[in-house]
Amino acid sequence: MTPADQTADQPSRVRLPRDERRAMLLRAALETFSEHGYHATAMDDIAERAGVSKPVLYQHFDSKLELYVALAERVRDDIVETVRAALESTPDNDARIAATMAAFFEFVDRPASGYPLVFASDMGREPAVAAIIDEARRGCAEAIGQVIQDETDLGGDESQLLAVAITSQVQAVAQHWVESGSPLPRERAMELLMALVWRGIGHVPQSTAADGEEAAGSGTVFHAG
Repeated sequence: MTPADQTADQPSRVRLPRDERRAMLLRAALETFSEHGYHATAMDDIAERAGVSKPVLYQHFDSKLELYVALAERVRDDIVETVRAALESTPDNDARIAATMAAFFEFVDRPASGYPLVFASDMGREPAVAAIIDEARRGCAEAIGQVIQDETDLGGDESQLLAVAITSQVQAVAQHWVESGSPLPRERAMELLMALVWRGIGHVPQSTAADGEEAAGSGTVFHAG
């Protein structure tokens, strides 16, 4: 067999663009970290899961911590975008809070989202990871705060304060619901939390500039029952 024949018999390697390769490595890292935890996972394990050599993995990430931080950044971006998309999914304020809460609970409850790996891990004590978690919370609160400011006569600081309170409540309840293995169905857990949030935000007067007729009729941001 000639060298040319030997080459022809060998499977050709597909060279992925750098961004695609990086995304593939992050998926492999998420799966491996989720199965074994950060501390019990080695770079060899991630390279094997991704089907690449360890030198290829190190071309993209200098260390396991750098890889984990990159994964945490992706989770941060995904959760903030999830909240923003839910807020923008409807102009109806009652439906907004329901959609946002449903999207957040689904994200927290989905292992492939990376939320449990980043937000429910002892890696949160790592300064770089702690900063990313804070950025995620702040990003969600800023998105909610902007809606409150747009729909009410509250100022920016007041709106952000309420948004931080709402974000903290939703995250704490959703995370507790998942981690505790609560027997409550997701819909019931959200129903209870929505009732609590509505009792508070429902007393904030809606801006007459936001929707004159509806504001005059309801007088509140949300039509709390």
